[in-house]
Amino acid sequence: MRTMAVIKKDMEFNRGLSSLIEVLKNIAVSQYRSLEHKFGGFDKFMQAVESCFDFIDLEVIKHHFLNPRNKAQLVVAVTSDSGLLGGLNMQVISRALAELTAGPGQLVVIGERGKMYAQESGVGFTAFPGINDEERLPQAFQLRDYLFRNALRGKFGLLKVVYPHPVSFTVQRVEVVNFLPFRPESLPGAQKPDKLALMQKVIFESKLGDLIEYLIYLWMGQRIFDIFGLSRLSEFAARYVHLEDSLRRLKEMDLKLRLQYFRVRHEIIDQSMRELFSARLLYNA
Repeated sequence: MRTMAVIKKDMEFNRGLSSLIEVLKNIAVSQYRSLEHKFGGFDKFMQAVESCFDFIDLEVIKHHFLNPRNKAQLVVAVTSDSGLLGGLNMQVISRALAELTAGPGQLVVIGERGKMYAQESGVGFTAFPGINDEERLPQAFQLRDYLFRNALRGKFGLLKVVYPHPVSFTVQRVEVVNFLPFRPESLPGAQKPDKLALMQKVIFESKLGDLIEYLIYLWMGQRIFDIFGLSRLSEFAARYVHLEDSLRRLKEMDLKLRLQYFRVRHEIIDQSMRELFSARLLYNA
């Protein structure tokens, strides 16, 4: 049985660790709120880009971004560089690998944790650095350029992005977004006017194929930027939930230590009283 001194030392360690976890929880909440307030700054830009597709009947345009002949796919898995996420990064990689089982394809991994899990699975992949809040926009554009360049070369026809989506502050869900083939019907608030009639009234100075490529290029950059932000929100929220669970288990452990402490203390007191009583009996005899 452990001594009172050892149990007391463990209790003091748990108190210090609990304080540290509380600080980390507050940091995660602060980071989440700060990033959440920055969302929505490019909404008008995205609406302007998406509205351009109302004037183009994509069904009459032949382009491999719309109707790919190459059925090879590329799957992008967005993970983080840090731990304490309760297995969220592993869920993202597992979902990405599951998507690759549908057909031949390539894997692109964002973040150190994803790289580690992908290496353990034995699957070849292309790696990109983890998301940095200060460099999120250039990182999104770097990934966009890489994907767009390889899509133009015909290296793949299907493009999917797997990332953790923050349903709420306490719930995260791994989602898959289909980038290619491009389907404007999936855009928020998409409408279906008589596009062929509209096209006859619009003067297009550029080739429709070039125009489609440029619009998708702009859309992809902003969409990836938003996904990077949502992934970071999920990271902060998942870290908070994981820390909260760790704190709960630590409190349960502390309660057991307290019970052990008082049990040992009472046993010592009882033993001292018995020894004192026995000594008095011997002295009186």
